[in-house]
Amino acid sequence: MPPMLRRRAGFLGKMALEAAYGCLGGATGVPTVFCSRHGESARSIDLLLDLANNVPLSPTSFGLSVHNAIGGLFSIARGDHANNIAIAAGGSSIEHGVIEACGLLADGEPTVLLVAYDCPLPEIYASFQDCQERPYAWAWLMQPAMENHLSLAWEASTEPAPCPIERLSPGLDIFGFYLRKQPALERISDGHRWLWRRHA
Repeated sequence: MPPMLRRRAGFLGKMALEAAYGCLGGATGVPTVFCSRHGESARSIDLLLDLANNVPLSPTSFGLSVHNAIGGLFSIARGDHANNIAIAAGGSSIEHGVIEACGLLADGEPTVLLVAYDCPLPEIYASFQDCQERPYAWAWLMQPAMENHLSLAWEASTEPAPCPIERLSPGLDIFGFYLRKQPALERISDGHRWLWRRHA
């Protein structure tokens, strides 16, 4: 990534971009879905504090605080005009990112890059934290299902989410299921019961 653009990315953006570059390599023309629950919330807090203190806002900081900024940097740096989508859907952001990627595959795209990333909320939002947040970023290069694949199903649920002390952040929970090659993972989030399955 050109140094000028790389310097614009914050800690979260650099993690997400590292995962995206590592997964996609030099391939171009691949649609991307970037999904993050919180996005660049730390940048947003800095902007709000500047507003409260009557400090002029930086257009660059504002541009990099929006949810599709990281995907935009990725596209600009690579000169790649492929479809680029940013998803934020609460605790179910990754599931909705997977659904979006599968929709692109169903429309005929041969490959879709899914990038999942997040950081803990800024301290000012600590009382809203509902899981064990840790910084993470990972990427999947998704293709239509072959013999060995994952599936995702959901249904409405009125069950409460697990206690925050017992609950990993969604991105780490799902990636752990993937890396450990578990047969299934069930998650309760945002009024949904999500069921991930591994098919041999």
